[in-house]
Amino acid sequence: MENPISSPKNLLPKCDNQNLITILSIDGGGVRGIIPGVILAYLESQLQELDGEDARLADYFDVIAGTSTGGIVASMLATPNSKANNRPIFAAKDIVPFYLENSPKILPQIRGIFAPIIKIVKALAGPKYDGKYLHELIRKIAGDTMLHQTLTNIVIPTFDIKKLEPTIFSSYQVEDKPALDVPISDICIATSAAPTYFPAHYFTKQDEQGKVIKEFNLIDGAVAANNPTLVAIREVIKQLINNLDGTSINPLDYDRFLVLSIGTGSNKSEHKYNAKMVSKWGIISWILNSGSTPIIDCYSKASTDMVDYHNCVAFSALHSQDNYLRIQDDTLNGDLASVDLATKENLDNLVEVGEQLLKKTVARINLDTGLYEPVQDKGTNEEELKRFAKSLSEERKLRKSNSQDGK
Repeated sequence: MENPISSPKNLLPKCDNQNLITILSIDGGGVRGIIPGVILAYLESQLQELDGEDARLADYFDVIAGTSTGGIVASMLATPNSKANNRPIFAAKDIVPFYLENSPKILPQIRGIFAPIIKIVKALAGPKYDGKYLHELIRKIAGDTMLHQTLTNIVIPTFDIKKLEPTIFSSYQVEDKPALDVPISDICIATSAAPTYFPAHYFTKQDEQGKVIKEFNLIDGAVAANNPTLVAIREVIKQLINNLDGTSINPLDYDRFLVLSIGTGSNKSEHKYNAKMVSKWGIISWILNSGSTPIIDCYSKASTDMVDYHNCVAFSALHSQDNYLRIQDDTLNGDLASVDLATKENLDNLVEVGEQLLKKTVARINLDTGLYEPVQDKGTNEEELKRFAKSLSEERKLRKSNSQDGK
């Protein structure tokens, strides 16, 4: 076995004039987080083939962004394990087993003949799940790790329900805004506190004397950015601008960005709702309809697609479309589209969706139809991830060489 790879915060400058700035982004989507789990396991396996079995995604990405379930995954990949020479607490291959084991306990299913009635009563009475198991699990995994201690930079959106504005937890902001340097566990609990599913999360930041310097009243980051890719790019560009210092760095040179954005799937092609149907709905139907929460489906998918629209246009306009890879499946239907159906059958089926997605041809969103269409002259997502792995490996070796040369 090779010697452990150094922490990227030591090896990789946060944002200087290197050839590439590497960004990984993971959408929100509840149990559908299994899909990016499959994708990330494959990417990490390709990096291990190139650089040894101890290679981890945090060694290669300047920023890992995630919202909701994606925020938990991002934290799993970037939080150090103090017992393992500061390597990440999870390898990418551990993500899917984590979901398979814990999802049924986080999202206990209501069964029986009275299940529909019970669900309606619970929807009116409070959150569908109390979140206790999830919160205990996150605190056990992340321990006392603070935002500034992650192995690479992370960006995780949440939404402050009191201020009615996003709160972005970003490694890049910790120095200037120390009040945001809070435990990773609190960030994960907050970004996954989906309205109607889990309770909002309140916590405070205190100074050394125990005085409260900031309070947080947070819910799911998907309210602000279910697809956090653009938030991550914004954080990087801000950092580039702050570090200009009279140099010739152009923060809008998208040739410098290598971005992998992974979705959790959607049922867009299912056409589950229509205007005639929803025109008759009241509050309850918008909150609960055939096991789904339509109002949340609408805002999360709108947020997700608007970010992809922007990135496709920006990267194409700047002739850098090959530097942006979005892997998403918009053909889910039925139970597969659920964010909280944690039955063994559905979880296993989601694993299969991820595996099939690897075999599908690379697709980009059609800006006119809103649907993903195969890209001409491109191979499969699997083949494109191999290309990404090679670029990531070469960039890391270049940085390591420059570091050793004292550049």
